Amino acid sequence: MASSRNVQSKMIARRKLHYLRTLTNSKSVKKSSIILDAFVYILKLRLQLEAIQGEYHHLLNHVQEVKVEKLIEKRFVVKVTCKKGKEMLVSILEAFEEMKLNVVQARVTSRYFFGMEAIVETEDEALDVRVVTKAVQLAIQK
Repeated sequence: MASSRNVQSKMIARRKLHYLRTLTNSKSVKKSSIILDAFVYILKLRLQLEAIQGEYHHLLNHVQEVKVEKLIEKRFVVKVTCKKGKEMLVSILEAFEEMKLNVVQARVTSRYFFGMEAIVETEDEALDVRVVTKAVQLAIQK
């Protein structure tokens, strides 16, 4: 009975080594070499992950986009994408308030970055897309 457990545990160990060898594309046959190859493989994966995370954070910090489109009559669609910051939504809404823009509908996300899409309405028919864009850009930079 003890020998059957021993044989079974050896088979399980061989199977696990085979998985490691397959996963790491190791050509080694020795147990120690397979484990070393797996260790090197894990280190390479960790370095790749750190590089990807660094690039991801770099991209998030440099994303800043403001698009304003005129809809019918006195309405605009405002789309904002930028890195997260404290009170980003508040500063944008304050900019809308200063221009006397009323928010008709808005969607906001702030999981990995700040994103907002809003439909705003104004009483001033002379208000231009460029003016709204500039005001939102200034609000983001606060």
